Parts: sequence; structure tokens; C-alpha cells
Amino acid sequence: MAQTISYRDALNQALREEMRRDPDVFVIGEDVAEYGGAYKVTEGLLQEFGAERVIDTPISEEAIAGTGIGAAMVGLRPVVEMMTINFALLAMDQIVNHAAKLRYMSGGQLRISAVIRAAEGAGLQLGAQHSQNLESWFVHIPGLKVVAPAVPSDAKGLLKSAIRDNNVIIFLEHEILYNSKGEVPEDEEYLVPLGVAEVKKPGTEVSLISYSRMLTLCMRAAEQLAGAGIDAEVVDVRTLKPLDTATIVNSVRKTHKAIIVEEDWKSVGMGAEITARILEETFDYLDAPVMRLALAEVPMPYSKPLEQLALPSVDEIVSAARQITGRG
Repeated sequence: MAQTISYRDALNQALREEMRRDPDVFVIGEDVAEYGGAYKVTEGLLQEFGAERVIDTPISEEAIAGTGIGAAMVGLRPVVEMMTINFALLAMDQIVNHAAKLRYMSGGQLRISAVIRAAEGAGLQLGAQHSQNLESWFVHIPGLKVVAPAVPSDAKGLLKSAIRDNNVIIFLEHEILYNSKGEVPEDEEYLVPLGVAEVKKPGTEVSLISYSRMLTLCMRAAEQLAGAGIDAEVVDVRTLKPLDTATIVNSVRKTHKAIIVEEDWKSVGMGAEITARILEETFDYLDAPVMRLALAEVPMPYSKPLEQLALPSVDEIVSAARQITGRG
């Protein structure tokens, strides 16, 4: 059985089910309890689980992350909410120097099972300091896994898997996706494995490779391309680290062409890593250079027209696909 619910409600459902299943799971962050979370993902959890497991904190990201890491060191499974990924910059020492390394530096004696959830992304006129996509920062760090679901079913299944995982997970949720809706299995044991990409739409002529909100643009572009007689395959990376290179490579070997669409900056972004993997594994299969569509290399403008101009668009994806297939 499946239900049609929002991305936000899918996350809430995942948290609720995992907290019922495992008393070691708890939620901590700014406004997660009384207010129900800045984006209402934790709404109702305080009433069900109480103040010992749904904990409002002071406005101190370093303290929030440090408390979660300390709790994980003694065997608990914290879900740490950063109001946005931009604020997580204040906790980078805790995340990069402690959470990511304690298991290794303790010789495996410490198990750091923690999920750090954060909203990211642009499109809501929140300005340069609140509209960033910083996934490649975290992907760069050994000891962290990085997840960026695009649809409600993956949001639920991946969050449940992340909570059960015995590692530190950076779980990224695009702000614009919270209201999006889709079918989500009602099964409380519904899990989406970490490190596995998915072909969201099969195709034969060009691979559109993406994740998070840009995946939804790729799906819309694929529909338009189908109307023009171009059969595009859409690959949802889903987990950025560990990266499912095999699914990406198999898609490109079939289509012989690849376009990577990302919302972070092109320089040293996630698309650069995916491109490198494609070139390493499929160079002899490529009929054209890999194309990358990414955020303009500027601080995000506040102006709505300039913000939209800085972001990749469906029209740009369609145009790139026409170009790479020779039907421009």
C-alpha cells in the first residue's frame, strides 16, 4: 500500500517510525520541539515522545553538533537538525574534525551513529548567505556519508536507512521540495539503501544525471525532449557519498552521452567528481564531451529574476540535450 504525501510529511513519518522502533533515537536542534521545526518536519514529535527525546537547543550550531556527537559516542542515535546548511558552517570543526574522524582515531572503539539533517538550496529569495548548496564540502571528507533525496519516497526510505546506519550521515533536504508530493509506501520497514542510485526514467539517447531538486527539473526536461523525439534517461544519484558509480557508468555506456545537472557551483562541485568517474570508466563509449549545467559562479542574488537566472533551468537542460544529440 502507498499513500500520497508531501516530502515534509515523508520525513516526519520516517522520524516517527524510527523513534518508535528504537528508544535510542532522539531529535535535537533549534525549534525542533515546541515549534515543530523551521520547516515543520518535526511537528508533533514532542507531543508523542516528550522533551527528553525531542530537544530544543540554544542558537549555537557548534553546541548542537557537539551534543549530538557526544551522545553518539555513548551509544545513542541522534538526529541533529541544522536549520539550514549555511548555519552548519559554524559547526564544521565538530563535524569534520570530530564526527568524521572519531571512529578511525579510536581504532573502532567509538561508534558515531548520527544523522545531521539540513535544508539547503535556492529559489526562495533568501539571499547569498542562506541559499547555498554545500554538498561537495562534505563529500570531500572521509568518514561522512552524504544523502540528497529528490522525491518523498526516497526522503522517507533514505532517512530511515540513515538513522539505522552506524556512520555519520549528512542528510540534505532542498527547501523547495518540502511541499512536493508523491507516493510513499506505508510499510514501516520501507528502506532505501544508502549508496544506490536509481534510474528514474529509462532512455537510450542521453543520460541526464542529477540529484535533489535538479532531479525534478531533469524529469520535466525529459518529458519535453520526448515530445521532440529525444529519448532521455534520467539517473537520480540520491547518495552522493558513497557514490554509485556503476549505475551512472551503465547508463552512459548505453546512451553514449551525459549531461550532469547540479545546483552547486561548477568549480570542484559534485558534477566534477561524477564527470571524472565517467571519464575513467566510459571514455571509449562517449560520443560527445560530458556536459555540466550548474549554478552561476556568483553569490546568490536576492532579486527574483537574477536568482532564477543564476539557477539551471528546464529550458537549459532541453537545449543542452538537443545540442549533445545533434538536434539543436
